[in-house]
Amino acid sequence: MKEELSALQNGSDIRGIGLETEEHQLTLTDEAIGKIARGILVFLQKKKTPKEKIVVAIGHDSRLSAERIKAKLVSVLKAGGVDILDAELATTPALFMATQYASFQADAGIMITASHLPYFYNGIKLFTKAGGAEKEDIQFILENGEGEISQTQSGSVRKIDLMDTYAADLVTKIRNQAGNGEEPLAGSRIVVDAGNGAGGFFAGKVLEPLGADTTGNQFLDPDGHFPNHIPNPDNDEAMASLRTAVLESKADLGIIFDTDVDRAAIVDKLGESLNRNALIAVISAIVLESHPESTIVTDSTTSSHLETFIRELGGKQHRFKRGYRNVINEAIRLNETGEESELAIEVSGHAALKENYFLDDGAYLVAKILVKYAQLKQQNQDLSDLTKNLVVPAESHEFRIQIKAHHFKAYGADVLASFQRFVQQTAGFELVPANHEGVRVDLSNEFGSGWLLLRMSLHEPVMPLNIELDEEGTLELLEAKLKTFFAEYPQLVLPF
Repeated sequence: MKEELSALQNGSDIRGIGLETEEHQLTLTDEAIGKIARGILVFLQKKKTPKEKIVVAIGHDSRLSAERIKAKLVSVLKAGGVDILDAELATTPALFMATQYASFQADAGIMITASHLPYFYNGIKLFTKAGGAEKEDIQFILENGEGEISQTQSGSVRKIDLMDTYAADLVTKIRNQAGNGEEPLAGSRIVVDAGNGAGGFFAGKVLEPLGADTTGNQFLDPDGHFPNHIPNPDNDEAMASLRTAVLESKADLGIIFDTDVDRAAIVDKLGESLNRNALIAVISAIVLESHPESTIVTDSTTSSHLETFIRELGGKQHRFKRGYRNVINEAIRLNETGEESELAIEVSGHAALKENYFLDDGAYLVAKILVKYAQLKQQNQDLSDLTKNLVVPAESHEFRIQIKAHHFKAYGADVLASFQRFVQQTAGFELVPANHEGVRVDLSNEFGSGWLLLRMSLHEPVMPLNIELDEEGTLELLEAKLKTFFAEYPQLVLPF
């Protein structure tokens, strides 16, 4: 059973099959959830004295298996003497805030979610007052789920209005920072696409109290089948759906969340997407106004043009490894060394601000942008004015190269080492030395200008190849050159 539990670890989260289908066997079984709950109990007991009561808030997104998983977690934790705060439908950031709000004072928050993955998946994210669990914490939990619970006094269960408290907190922060009365969004039409996840609250409990007209909202009702589109701000189909909603309702802004609202993106009134590099540019510009020399930590796949954009605003971009915990922990590390870093953000939309506990919170990210939007509107400007100097490449591609080798990590490492030597011997390829993940290359000569990054996926037998080109028509030349290298590795399956 230990090996089966270990297989459920996904970095700093737990993920597995929560709903059995014809193609997928259940891995988040009641037995597995029971052991995970016992592991969480052992983990939390280490942080409290034997006489101290443990309080845990539990919530979930709209996934179909959420209630079953929650019931098992509650049963085991309650038997172990834990007092449960049942937040019901909630968001991941709100579960962390349950450990911070004085009205709840939870020792931990457990969120039942698998982010944007298909409906049959589910998982668990864990928070303490210090922040999100690290991968070492999850490993400890999965290794310590055996044995029976010895507890003489049972815990309790009570329902809480966590999302009302969380939404009211956002409203207060936006009002205070926007500085334009009780309704700083009055006169604006802003639509929300929650993708049938947990983000529907944002329209009625945040935007409308701030004066916004939300006519045109879509997919606010929670539905774990996710019948309309993948609830993912980094998905082209999802962004296209929001774009249509904005244009058809003549909205000033559109907001989209992932299932558990730790990620977000925006579409402006012209239907232009502010996600990926553009989203990083927007929030970087906002942060650098008040912290002009701050270091912005991003993942490794961000554009070279973004680095120039941040530098021209007085900041510094620090590209680091993919993975939201990686960029967050790197920003925390930089601050500990004396280098100010106010923002950690991934291209996928995970954004964490120092002022907000370095919590990757899609709703808080949007709140910060709405404050600036309201201020710009008073000056007859728009969010697009913040990013007018961001250069957009002519072409942008991500190819996913499959590795067929059984020991795929070792094979991929060999490919990367050889690719670095290939780059150093190839005209028009210049190795980027300050790089924390994979091999990054600046392009010139016959390839025009641009860059590419070859790296290993965090968890899959895949080597993503990211390419940005500033001149159209050079991709075919670049692909031909790369094929001369990849031909030496028959265990790679090229998508081009």
